[in-house]
Amino acid sequence: MPTLNWIGKEAVEKHHKEVPFRLLEPVEALSCGDADSGNLIVQGDNLDALKALLPRYAGKVKCIYIDPPYNTGNEGWVYNDNVNSPEIKKWLGEVVGKEGETLDRHDRWLCMMYPRLLLLKQFLKDDGVIFVSIDDTEVGSLRLLMDEIFGTGNFIANFVWEKRKNRENRKVISMRHDYIICYGKNKFDAIKTFNQLPMNAEALARYVNIDNDPRGLWKSDPATAQSGHGTKSQFYTLTAPNGKKHEPPSGRCWIYTEEVMNEAIKDNRIFFGKTGNNVPRVKTYLDDKERGLTPESILFAKDVSTNEEAKKSLKEMFDGKTPFETPKPMELIHHLITISTSKDSIIMDSFAGSGSTAHAVLKLNSEDNGNRKFIIIEMDKNIAKNVTAERVKKAVNGYTSLKGKKTEGLGGGFQYFNLSSEPLFKADGPIRSDVTFEQLAEFVWFMETGTGLNESDLKSIDKKDSTPYLGQYKDRAIFLLYNDILKDKSDAGGNVLNGRTLDLLEEALPDFEGQRIVYGARTRFDKTKLARLNITFHQLPYELAVKTWF
Repeated sequence: MPTLNWIGKEAVEKHHKEVPFRLLEPVEALSCGDADSGNLIVQGDNLDALKALLPRYAGKVKCIYIDPPYNTGNEGWVYNDNVNSPEIKKWLGEVVGKEGETLDRHDRWLCMMYPRLLLLKQFLKDDGVIFVSIDDTEVGSLRLLMDEIFGTGNFIANFVWEKRKNRENRKVISMRHDYIICYGKNKFDAIKTFNQLPMNAEALARYVNIDNDPRGLWKSDPATAQSGHGTKSQFYTLTAPNGKKHEPPSGRCWIYTEEVMNEAIKDNRIFFGKTGNNVPRVKTYLDDKERGLTPESILFAKDVSTNEEAKKSLKEMFDGKTPFETPKPMELIHHLITISTSKDSIIMDSFAGSGSTAHAVLKLNSEDNGNRKFIIIEMDKNIAKNVTAERVKKAVNGYTSLKGKKTEGLGGGFQYFNLSSEPLFKADGPIRSDVTFEQLAEFVWFMETGTGLNESDLKSIDKKDSTPYLGQYKDRAIFLLYNDILKDKSDAGGNVLNGRTLDLLEEALPDFEGQRIVYGARTRFDKTKLARLNITFHQLPYELAVKTWF
């Protein structure tokens, strides 16, 4: 398999491991609606935000849509990842220019994308999918990059989106399309869950009943197939009810054997035209067909809108102002999540921009009574507060345009979060003093399993009960000895594995015969006794800080 090499690749291949875990800090004043909706808007660098979200959402996201910088030289994006590499450090703070202005612009883009795609992959369920918008500038590099990270066998489709309707006469070639690259975490699991699109008026209009067939509306489809897929029994002379002989065209064969075809003719399931002299065609009945359309790889503007229409819609929401220059159409993302998610899916967008993804999730939920949840991340503080969150608020509550057009709210809500300025672990090792049991429990669970702790398990964790048991994963039971801020390291403090806390471990799972994984401040047992008890002990915080599973 061909792979890419670029300046800085070795430095960023493991950079996602070096990014510290931070905490999410809720901002009630910027949140909206139902606090328990499960919808999140996170403001902060998306690499830091993704790392912060992993302990809760790893392996739980069904669909990711991202719209990263296209690297055209017009976006004004800046490489700012804190990678320990001299060749990369000199890029910090510099705006990436056009071809010829920034000679290593493609290297910078790849260094930015690589760790983010690696982290995004960790969020996907086994049947999850990721869609990435891009144009010709980096589509070749993106395909090779995603082949490397997701695997060539997990490529699903390269969608071509008609992003504009009008011809651009100022250019040598009028570019009217973008691409949306789609990969699955596991392609064969993912494609089993893809949905058909609802039948539209155009598709329904193809069904007629010109011969008053009692089985109802039908449309005619070819009665032949490619000969390479047929058997000897599918090559014969077909005799119509009026005696006319029909041969399959060159390179084709009949779709049925002669015996099956004659039964279908007798049952009036083969149509020979109004006069009976036409080429035979098979009737496909509307009531026999699953009422849906197979998604196509070409996305037409009439179905999923355009950049220009997206801009107009956003201006309408913001009193005629243009708060964001390059919004993606809500209809486009609505289409993608329609074909790839179910009613209870989690959808993620780590380049949130104007908030089109969140809007699309709310819209689809309102249409099918779904309970999908969105997690979106926006780096720019001003955009996150005044565009992303404001747009989603308007979608939730409804709004009235300058022209007096009223748009009803879609319902729902979201919580708004900032990233903590300090990481979970301080530079000298200790855990932050304000870390709660629940926050540390999520982190411990993720580090041991690579998955997010279930929401039901989180709700059942009660600090007042001093229960150290987090849950069972495969053949391991996981425990955390921690009393909120790790100040009390005495035997009675609940942080030490001793006779008293060992009893708690036994009480939690009296008949458990597998391995017990225990995190705590220290243990009073030696390794021999721990092995005899089938306990693996990890000392907080150092071993937790350096441990990694991916």
